[in-house]
Amino acid sequence: MNLLLGSFGTTEIVVIVFLALLLFGGKKIPEFMKGLGLGLKEFREAIQGVQRI
Repeated sequence: MNLLLGSFGTTEIVVIVFLALLLFGGKKIPEFMKGLGLGLKEFREAIQGVQRI
């Protein structure tokens, strides 16, 4: 998990999440996360397709 987040600590992550809530509001974040999840799913499927070839 540390590799994914780089050198961010717990405090930095909490501040980033708090700022995201302030900027986007509670209603937009679930929509954003759903889109991000779908994008990651498509990316993984594309990577697996390339590895099969």
